[in-house]
Amino acid sequence: MKIPKVSRLLFAVFILSLFSQASNAQFYFNNEDGYRLWLKYDAIADRKLQKAYSKHIGSTYIAGESDTANIIRQELRYALGSMLNHNVEFSDNLKKNQLVIGTPDSLDFINRDELKGLGDEGYRIRSQKIDGKNVTLISANSDVGTLYGTYHFLRLLQTQSSIDDLNITETPKIDVRVLNHWDNLDRHVERGYAGESIWDWHKLPDYKYQRYYDYARANASIGINGTVLNNVNAAPLILTPHYLEKVEALATIFRPYGLKVYLSVKFSSPQLIGGMKTSDPLDKEVQQWWKEKADEIYKRIPDFGGFLVKANSEGQPGPGDFGRTHAEGANMLADALAPHGGIVMWRAFVYANEKNEERSKQAYSEFKPLDGKFRENVLVQVKNGPIDFQPREPFSPLFGATPKTPMMMEFQVTMEYLGFSTHLVYLGTMYEEALKTDTHAKGKGSTVGKVVDGSLFNNSISGMAGVANIGSDRNWTGHIMLQSNWYVFGRMAWDHELGAKTIADEWIHMTLSDEPQVVDTVSDLMMASREITVNYMTPLGLHHIMGVGHHYGPGPWVKDLGRDDWTSVYYHRAAKDGIGFDRSPSGVNAVAQYHSPVRDIYSSPETIPEELLLWFHHLSWDYKTKSGRTLWDELVHRYYQGAEDVSKMLTSWKTLEGTIDDQQFNQVLMALQIQQQEAYRWRNACVLYFQQFSQRPIPEGLQKPEGSLEEYEAMRFPHAPGQGR
Repeated sequence: MKIPKVSRLLFAVFILSLFSQASNAQFYFNNEDGYRLWLKYDAIADRKLQKAYSKHIGSTYIAGESDTANIIRQELRYALGSMLNHNVEFSDNLKKNQLVIGTPDSLDFINRDELKGLGDEGYRIRSQKIDGKNVTLISANSDVGTLYGTYHFLRLLQTQSSIDDLNITETPKIDVRVLNHWDNLDRHVERGYAGESIWDWHKLPDYKYQRYYDYARANASIGINGTVLNNVNAAPLILTPHYLEKVEALATIFRPYGLKVYLSVKFSSPQLIGGMKTSDPLDKEVQQWWKEKADEIYKRIPDFGGFLVKANSEGQPGPGDFGRTHAEGANMLADALAPHGGIVMWRAFVYANEKNEERSKQAYSEFKPLDGKFRENVLVQVKNGPIDFQPREPFSPLFGATPKTPMMMEFQVTMEYLGFSTHLVYLGTMYEEALKTDTHAKGKGSTVGKVVDGSLFNNSISGMAGVANIGSDRNWTGHIMLQSNWYVFGRMAWDHELGAKTIADEWIHMTLSDEPQVVDTVSDLMMASREITVNYMTPLGLHHIMGVGHHYGPGPWVKDLGRDDWTSVYYHRAAKDGIGFDRSPSGVNAVAQYHSPVRDIYSSPETIPEELLLWFHHLSWDYKTKSGRTLWDELVHRYYQGAEDVSKMLTSWKTLEGTIDDQQFNQVLMALQIQQQEAYRWRNACVLYFQQFSQRPIPEGLQKPEGSLEEYEAMRFPHAPGQGR
């Protein structure tokens, strides 16, 4: 049909009007919205390098016809085609300059003895000659091992590393590497800041989103081998046949990627959905109910991983309700799972009013006496610090305290206390700090990492969990830069000795750009970001001074709640005589839970690392810090430095305009502008609040905080996301 001239003219005017508004409407032609994560496989611009890579991969020989082998074929076709503009040729015949992938069961020339000690997940990548032909061989004892090896090989290409003379052998240092989703069945995500849950329980089991497959791909690419689908504040309905059918559908999708499914369970489920009068773990009928429930699950899902349990914590039911110990509760579930090879991850996040003991000490007091009383398939899951995922905490004293009981690390990937999904905070430095800290449990070198991986005490099983930051937002994590926290968690769960900077640089190459300016600038931002955030939120060891309930923004004034240890004033103890919580021998003596010399170092304000000063000591406002300033002046300077550094981060990010995709650039730009506003709000509110106790002036050279304390205290955020229900 011919379009009339008038219509064509109007159409042209319409198009021109759109472009005239482009400065407001923001047209993004590259359309990089963050969905592809670190698996973008952008074309390698360096033609010489591209040619060198292609020389090694004339064709590809992938042995086997399993679902996993077919996934490897799909991944290579997509990745090599995109990065190298290479039409991937799959051949069943051995050829020169070929990428060969297989197991001893699928390729008879793979030496089984060379793979001893690699288990089911380890792999080798070697440049070698086979039948006189130069090949790159990725071999493993299982197809999942070859999948992990394939992602490692692709990572070499993505980071523009040499693939000449390869001789790589990798095995995971930790057995159980899981994401904990705090997702409810109504799709609300507790402490989630990237939209609704990605699990659409209503449409499952029949409607299987592509996002489920891409989730599994992403996890496999960084070595995560398990996912806990639901909130630790568990709904008992997850164990009913209606929902187990839906869980089965997800498990089927995830299986070829080496990703096992786990479930959080409510301890009182026998009463709530089983019609029983009790959930006492020593009751024979209760034990039988759990045994039959485990049998039912494994009939549907033969590789089901096991249960995660939050018990006798924050109102959740547990064995304590029946006068039983945590070990007796965990062992009942462990016995039900053991015939199937399942495990129990029993959380140590417990604290109770009736203990009449300072909160940071309670997990140790509860679980230390139970060492050696748990079944072999039980891991006690411990948060990295003794309180609750604060911007900075000392390591939990439980690490190194239970040689007969595996301690499973629990990190928070989502940022409940770190500005949600609008603050750029790379958590790799936090994870590294915790894992490399020396507990001295068996002398020097007894790091938290060695406790967690089981090597320090020769534990038979090891684990690391990360509370997921994933949601239904198109870019998965609400902020493209926060994808790096999912990535670094997986990489450190595989190998906790990897450095945070090494992993950050990998992620930048794979997600943002190969340009040296971008890599260097963004790497500097990421590596400094956590310390910057600590400074504008909780410097010098302050902690738990956030807004009540939602945990959003500053709230050092929070008091008069249901219990003292939910308030801020309980933790900072600010008064005319000084500030800080005395956990030294002269106070509540929490330092006694640590091994010497850590105990001795923490006991004195003169020897403790200054970043933990106010965590363990209540000190005068005039106490002289290492800078030579008084404690008051140093505290204020840190708050000001943190806020100023966020402004510098924003300025630094702006220099990258035009060097990375427009959408990526603008998403981060907008978030940094929000972070800048909130950093100054944290600074002003906290400085004004603490000044009323110090009764000292703002240090010379620093401007008086904007606004009044009353204005900051009056701020309300009733619909802040991620609150519990």
